[in-house]
Amino acid sequence: TWLLHWSLFVFWNDASGKGLESMVDLFTSEKYLQAITTHAPHLLRYLTAAVLLCKRRAAKKAGNNSNAEGRRLLRDLVKVMKQCEYSDPIVEFVEQLSVKFDFEAAQSQLALCEKVLSTDFFLCKQTELFMEEARVFVFENYCRIHHKIDLTTLGEKLAMDRNRAERWIVDLIRNALLDAKIDSEEGCVVMGTGSTSVYEKVMDRTKELTARSGGLVVNLRSYMNDVKRDKIRKERKAREAMEAEY
Repeated sequence: TWLLHWSLFVFWNDASGKGLESMVDLFTSEKYLQAITTHAPHLLRYLTAAVLLCKRRAAKKAGNNSNAEGRRLLRDLVKVMKQCEYSDPIVEFVEQLSVKFDFEAAQSQLALCEKVLSTDFFLCKQTELFMEEARVFVFENYCRIHHKIDLTTLGEKLAMDRNRAERWIVDLIRNALLDAKIDSEEGCVVMGTGSTSVYEKVMDRTKELTARSGGLVVNLRSYMNDVKRDKIRKERKAREAMEAEY
């Protein structure tokens, strides 16, 4: 647990490089994930922020499998969130958006996120970038849920006129690897419906089995230790009883 806390100084000082990607890999590994869920659930704030900040960067590196890589990071994060009894505006923002699909609640939490970020020692320097990534995340999920959205309506939600909103979306599609296209005739954005590949499914199931196996090993070790302690306790009582008789 202490290593995870000290690692924040290293990873967030290299937030613009590979630091955050390395942090996500470390925090979601089996051994350290158990430490977070049992002893340091408050570290979920930094894991959540790191996933949002490096999601698109990791997606670009993945090439043709980019969208799948971004979805995988979010799925892994949601699984961790379900195991942790911790919540703050940053964690709640992702939960409202990715699990409950409550966009109004997510926007309310996003307003609180800015205050939390600006007062956090590790996150304060990433406030502006986090808010931009969060807005892109809201846009992506909103369009994915609705499949089609009118450019004029979208412009109103983004406080832009239609032409500016269209240019903004085009830039996102080009640079953010969003699976979307603009239908100029109907004047709307159409989101793609990417399917999960067999490779993704196999990898997800393998990770789930690894996590469950690790949990069973920990529980079995704890049970065996309890049995040993109980056996030692009974033997001690038996010896004390025999010594009392003599």
